[in-house]
Amino acid sequence: MTDAPENWDNRTRRLLGDERADRLNQACILIVGVGGVGGYAAEMLARSGIGRLVIIDADNVAESNINRQLIATASTVGEPKVILFAERFHDINPRASIEARMEFVTSENVESLFDGHTYDYVIDAIDTVAPKVALLEHCLLHNIPVISSMGAGGRVDPTKIGYFDLWDTREDGLAKAVRRKLKADGVRKKLKVVASTEKPCSHSLIEVEAANKRTSYGTLATVPAIFGIYLANHVIRALTGV
Repeated sequence: MTDAPENWDNRTRRLLGDERADRLNQACILIVGVGGVGGYAAEMLARSGIGRLVIIDADNVAESNINRQLIATASTVGEPKVILFAERFHDINPRASIEARMEFVTSENVESLFDGHTYDYVIDAIDTVAPKVALLEHCLLHNIPVISSMGAGGRVDPTKIGYFDLWDTREDGLAKAVRRKLKADGVRKKLKVVASTEKPCSHSLIEVEAANKRTSYGTLATVPAIFGIYLANHVIRALTGV
């Protein structure tokens, strides 16, 4: 493994100062789901100097990922996403610790994600309800800092994206399903999310064959990327106090 260039994060340090940049270097972040949204969140954190990243995703790159996901190209179809990202992040910052776990999150194994780790923040970029709620409930009930992405598909207007409390979101089927399940489980805590107030384009709805997911929306490259950047930026500001 090659050493990182001596001043690779100089621009970050000039903006934040050494003390805050060192906080990022000492932080450990869990990112669950590294697709169109989570992949950008993870990349922004890696480039911002986060010292330890744990990335979890069970999927391989598919042809349908090429239009929006950072590691998806014709030559990477069929490859595990987390392995590709781990290699990419090591190339960005060879000093960083990157743990890549290729697994599907369930209510039965969610606690194991936290074994041996104390996370400074958790990013939820899961796009299916059951594993998403399992992760969120664990974080909320154990007071683990977490931010979650709601639905990015079917949207075209980046000006409608923002930070919201989950319970205040509108025009978002994923958020509605998450709220319903949390409420049924007796979990009614505030939860910071990245969401859009734009109603998704119904004509882009498609049927998919995936675990815990029956439908999805057509997606631009731009909107999921912005969701991911919002997630990462919130974590950076929370860790540094900027």
